[in-house]
Amino acid sequence: MDGLGRFPHAEKVQRLATLGAVGETTATVLVAELYHRSFETRRHVASFVGLAPSPYNSGDTGRDRGIHKAGTKLARQTLVELAWFWLRYQPNSKLSLWWHERFGGMGMRGRKVGIVALARKLAIALWRFVEQGVVPEGATLKV
Repeated sequence: MDGLGRFPHAEKVQRLATLGAVGETTATVLVAELYHRSFETRRHVASFVGLAPSPYNSGDTGRDRGIHKAGTKLARQTLVELAWFWLRYQPNSKLSLWWHERFGGMGMRGRKVGIVALARKLAIALWRFVEQGVVPEGATLKV
């Protein structure tokens, strides 16, 4: 952690890196791209990173299409990659169990769609962890 002493939000990086599945590099990228900002709600977090649904409204028809992919591409890519690591290194967390129940039995396309949904939930859970110290349910910390 030589270079983190000068990083303005080094304490957030250190806190985030205490979670299993989150390495120091991943934590640094997420804090630099996303968690150094202040967000009012979880929806603002998902929207900023580009993992929120894109609404479609026409007359009486209203539905969500796909994610809108606005915001920082690096943070979005990092969260999707972290979601795969989360499944591997945090298998008993509530988020992992939810993903396996909802998307585990689907084909590869279904699992890829599900991993983006997990990345969104993970972005919000990590934001709560960084800002309020709320450990995601069932997640383990590094020893």
